[in-house]
Parts: sequence; C-alpha cells; structure tokens
Amino acid sequence: MPERFDVHDHRHALKLHKDTGQTQLWENKKGLDCPACDDAFADLLISEKRHNSFNRPDGRFCVVRDEDRLLVFTH
Repeated sequence: MPERFDVHDHRHALKLHKDTGQTQLWENKKGLDCPACDDAFADLLISEKRHNSFNRPDGRFCVVRDEDRLLVFTH
C-alpha cells in the first residue's frame, strides 16, 4: 500500500492558503510529486468532510482517498 501523504512531512514545500478545520488548501511551492500520478502538482485540497462539492479545475486533477480524508491534487 502506498504511504499516506503527510503535509507535515512536506511542510517546507507547501504554502497553506486556507484552513477551515475540515478542509485545507495548499500550494505546492517546490514541485512535489503527486502520489497518484508521480507528476508535480500545483495545488492540494484536503477534505475530512463526508460530502464535498468542487468547482471545475482548469486542468487535470488526481484524487487520493485515505480512510478519513479525500485529497485532490490539481495539475
């Protein structure tokens, strides 16, 4: 099983733009690779909410589901 993506392990490369308690929006400042496709991602949305609604991103996106959260990586 792939290793869980931990923002604290990558904090040096990410900039937090928004944190509501159940969702976080991060910007990838150092070209970290997406755990789903291995390409660099632009932004990361992490949601612990059961139901989510998203606006359409401008480009490709990848989704990783953990036991307790959903991660959406935009490219």
